[in-house]
Amino acid sequence: MLLDTDPKIKNITAVQLVKVTYPLVIAKTEDGEFVKVKLSDDQLQDPLFWDTLKNIRKSQLWVPLGRHFHQLLSNDWLMPAAQ
Repeated sequence: MLLDTDPKIKNITAVQLVKVTYPLVIAKTEDGEFVKVKLSDDQLQDPLFWDTLKNIRKSQLWVPLGRHFHQLLSNDWLMPAAQ
């Protein structure tokens, strides 16, 4: 579970991918909720993206997902550097 109290990270949740079958990706949150991951047109057409998702599912890794739009985050858990 994410323990960071930074308000910028409140819109991120950790999920495990439980189903990866073109064109559908289903993820399970830490709370046990199942959500449909929304994918872009580019992601839908990218075979390397699908292979990567299948490997992530097989490895049972936790990945970051935006709570509001249910989209995978390309920058992982990294927050912008403070200036």
